[in-house]
Amino acid sequence: MSLTLDGQSLRPADVVAVARHGERISIGPEAERRLRAARDLVDRLVREDRVVYGLTTGVGALKNVRIPPADGRQLQRNLLMSHAVGVGPPLPEELVRAGMVVRINQFCQGTSGVSPKVAERLVELLNRDVCAWVPEKGSLGASGDLAPSAHLGLVLIGEGDVLLKGERKRGADALRALGIQPLELQAKDALSILNGTHFMTGAASLLLHDAQRLLLTADVVAALSVEALRGSRTAFDPRIHGVRPHPGQLASAARIFALTEGSGIAESHVLCDRVQDAYSLRCAAQVHGACADAIDYLRRVLDIELNAGTDNPLVFASDEAVLSGGNFHGEPLALALDTAAMGLSELGSISERRLFRLLTGFLSELPPFLTRHSGLDSGYMLLQYTAAALVTDNQLLATPASVHSLPTSADQEDHNSMGWHSAQRARQVATNVEAILALEALGAAQGIDLLSPLRPGKLTAEAHAAIREQVPPLDHDRMLQPEIEAAIDLVRRGTLAKLGTKARPGASPHGSGA
Repeated sequence: MSLTLDGQSLRPADVVAVARHGERISIGPEAERRLRAARDLVDRLVREDRVVYGLTTGVGALKNVRIPPADGRQLQRNLLMSHAVGVGPPLPEELVRAGMVVRINQFCQGTSGVSPKVAERLVELLNRDVCAWVPEKGSLGASGDLAPSAHLGLVLIGEGDVLLKGERKRGADALRALGIQPLELQAKDALSILNGTHFMTGAASLLLHDAQRLLLTADVVAALSVEALRGSRTAFDPRIHGVRPHPGQLASAARIFALTEGSGIAESHVLCDRVQDAYSLRCAAQVHGACADAIDYLRRVLDIELNAGTDNPLVFASDEAVLSGGNFHGEPLALALDTAAMGLSELGSISERRLFRLLTGFLSELPPFLTRHSGLDSGYMLLQYTAAALVTDNQLLATPASVHSLPTSADQEDHNSMGWHSAQRARQVATNVEAILALEALGAAQGIDLLSPLRPGKLTAEAHAAIREQVPPLDHDRMLQPEIEAAIDLVRRGTLAKLGTKARPGASPHGSGA
């Protein structure tokens, strides 16, 4: 498989394919033409010694310092060396690869003015699985992801470090071993490498993919809990949601309603005297749906950002214009990522509440802590402790980073988006939610076992069977940590999410249970 970049049609799924699955890339012919046209204008302006920010001047607060043409190449090297100030552990390879493919595609839009050989070399590094060693911290998400981008750029000139086949090597040594010559950057090249939202955008693309999987998983796991807690299907009746038609709510309700269709458990309590369920069951579609709509906001931002011009200055070859602006500012992404983090945090929060009910005998009407030997056995008591710890972590992480700002560069850069913080926090929230949903899934599966011989619906039975393929029922206390990891892996691989895609509306709105 090979992905052709054109600067206009990159999708989040494409970023995932390159970042996680090693899909190879190339630059399309029309994109090559745009790259060359913009570069020709940059070269002409430099030859004519025009005063253009970043081409013949310093950057940031040094914007008024003229750089003679003879010093242009040294300026490019200096920019990368001086901006590579990241600290902390290295970013995962998938994040660096995601940032690289987004940067190349944004170059392909044709407004950067970068030398085509820079874009081509980044393609080569990606296709040969050379990953820059990029420290985790240092970006403020405003003038682009400056520090991470500088560490990436160092590799192009034979500096910095790389990861090659999982081993850390000096950039110069890795290039030499692969027969790749370091680049000598020309005017504007380093600035083009530094400026831009590519690391935030790459991280957001991976997050969107994971979040969409978690949204489907949450509906499946909630349906399992509805079964185990003998909840009412009425709360998911399409007539209820039709009069409040938020898109996410409609989809979530229809999915849970379809997942529980044909449930013998639901049929067994049609005539019970329970009027309505607790919010964590009855309002699951409203909460999950709002979370889905929050994630959809991120999708809409990415639809634009992945194929946007985020450099500065921007080069408009057809107009023979080089314009200085602020498209590198990460505010659109910062707000969307913070919103996604809050949505995912709530997805985990309501999941923990359902797990709590499953474990609490006087609420669930199941044996306390889902064990028939309460007292001698603690059963699944401690699952909720871990879930509560993760929910608390998410509540702290979901505090928006985008409402914070500190000025930099002698107050020339006086408002920063903190979008890289938003991206990192949102990714951690998603990882925590994977575990919370896995814990609820274990509890719900055990609850369904304890209701035997009553049987769940066809699709919830499939979800229950998928869990039981990995984790056996809990008869007596045993070490649970390996089983928790197996359940998390089930969530991460998308096994439960795939069952969510099989749930289609179509059940009658009548006879929907107690």
